[in-house]
Amino acid sequence: MKWYTVHRNGSETVQKELSADENRVTYNMSAESNFTLTIKDLRESDANVYCCRETPDDPELCWHNRTELHVADLQVKVIPATEGQAVTLMCSTSCPLTENPAGYDWYKNREILYQDWSPWYQQLVSSEKAVSYSCAIKGYKDLRAPQVSVDSVTSTCFSVTYAKGRMCSFKTTSVDEPCSITYPREVHFQMTNLKSYVILTCNTSCPMADRQTAYSWFWNRQLYGHCESQDMTVIGPSFDTISCAVKGHEDLRSDENCFDNRLCKKVNYVRRRICALEGSSVNISSEYSRHKWAVMNHFWNKGKQGDGQDALNLTEYAGRVEIHDNKKNYTILRINDLKTNDSAEYTFRLHKDDKEWKQSASPGVTLVVTGLRVTMTPSAVVTEGQRVTLSCTTSCPLTDNTKYIWYLNRRPLTLTEKQDKHLVLDPVSSQHAGNYSCVVETPRNISSSEETLTVQPRIAVAIVNAVKLTFMLLFPPAVLLLYLKMRKKRTLTSAAEQNDKVQTGQMDEQYESIALTHMHPAAHTAPAKQQEDAVRYQLRF
Repeated sequence: MKWYTVHRNGSETVQKELSADENRVTYNMSAESNFTLTIKDLRESDANVYCCRETPDDPELCWHNRTELHVADLQVKVIPATEGQAVTLMCSTSCPLTENPAGYDWYKNREILYQDWSPWYQQLVSSEKAVSYSCAIKGYKDLRAPQVSVDSVTSTCFSVTYAKGRMCSFKTTSVDEPCSITYPREVHFQMTNLKSYVILTCNTSCPMADRQTAYSWFWNRQLYGHCESQDMTVIGPSFDTISCAVKGHEDLRSDENCFDNRLCKKVNYVRRRICALEGSSVNISSEYSRHKWAVMNHFWNKGKQGDGQDALNLTEYAGRVEIHDNKKNYTILRINDLKTNDSAEYTFRLHKDDKEWKQSASPGVTLVVTGLRVTMTPSAVVTEGQRVTLSCTTSCPLTDNTKYIWYLNRRPLTLTEKQDKHLVLDPVSSQHAGNYSCVVETPRNISSSEETLTVQPRIAVAIVNAVKLTFMLLFPPAVLLLYLKMRKKRTLTSAAEQNDKVQTGQMDEQYESIALTHMHPAAHTAPAKQQEDAVRYQLRF
């Protein structure tokens, strides 16, 4: 068994044996290892078509039993918000990963902010030139996306600077240098019918972008790679659906259009990205058209196209789903009491005679269901006089006009300033200590769980710090004094022991002399008393 790479060269299939590299490319060709090919430190050049075979003959067999390897890069996508003058950020890969990431790490000015399961940045972003954003997939912090900063955001345009020039590769910018580009907030498709041909134009809401932007065209929802200009000329009639987008922002597409609306099979969505609160309700809307003579079935689907998903299983939602269809060209999928596992991509599909048309709409509408959580910066334990910021965080950015209500110990706060998702306490005092929660104002008022803010008195902290400082200052001298005292004690003890030996010797001699001297009591009364006093003194000592 050997590993091969295979590719098409016109009508010919070319097969080449893969050579092992001890440092990077290795393979184990035993049946026990399932003939495993291992590639370390993946490079863009490793993107290829691979197959495992016994013989090199008949490359067609290799082609029909192939494994395609796509190597993705990571990018912070900047996407205009549906409301207000702001943008949203998304951590995106250039191709879908085989396994869902365990989570995403977000960085602001190279410092990590938070980790979350959602690839969306939590907040809407306005113009902040001095602030840069980056992201990484959890567990791969060294493989971060190039940094991105948002230079300006208006009602029609937004400008972005990339740390690496890959996104501006159609310009004369080195891929290793930063580059800036202006994008439109909206893309519109225009069709001009002339006598023998049709001119297709991809117009945008931003005139500045038209002069510097490359475009992507989609024919029957498939990328048409032969044209990147703003205009395209088509000769002769066609029944296909056509749409366009700015290159690099293919998710922001124009509405689909057709040469003849009577023969059109277009499907468009009112909003392609929706961030909704857990427990709330959401409407996912689609506008579609169909052959006027065709018998057409249609349904909503949960999951990406190609996942093998069938029509939405309404029983799984336990009565939470409603479908409103006017049977002509407009349908609404409404999901009530949203759950976290409702997060998915929803698409509207058309069927003809029980056979799905390949032109089913893709991509669909991405729904992310998020809860609320209170976070505190710099921490949940602070000292009087500090500045504390409480944030009502979500897994994806809610709309600009979201209204927040803050609660302290389950009582609403009455603030003179406007309440938003950030509550700033500057300076914080002991009166601010307690349990905080936040609520997003909806018909049901969705609430977060409580988080406790602890505020330490400044005097108590000062006393603790003074004790610590005193201990640190006095500890070395105390150790020295203890050492000197113990040394002196040892010296005194040694001297006392020596003196004891000397005194003991004298006492022994005196006891001996007293015991051996024979005296007459009457003749020597005074000297005897003096000797007795001397013995008593020595014994006392």
